[in-house]
Amino acid sequence: MGRSNLQKCPECDVYSLDSICPTCGAKMRAAAPLKFSPEDRQGERRRQRKGVGSGNWAASLPSIKENEGEEE
Repeated sequence: MGRSNLQKCPECDVYSLDSICPTCGAKMRAAAPLKFSPEDRQGERRRQRKGVGSGNWAASLPSIKENEGEEE
């Protein structure tokens, strides 16, 4: 099932959580597309708008704090 728990049958358009359609027995597909595409056409513009690569942008990223003791 991979991307999503909700599945849609391409044959009869039934939604289900199973990998096989309960109505017609066809293989189900993910009901929604991925939220990220590696072929993002607006990625360059978005990175410019957010200032990715500037010193201010890098400083605004969260950092991982080191534990000074054992985890509880």
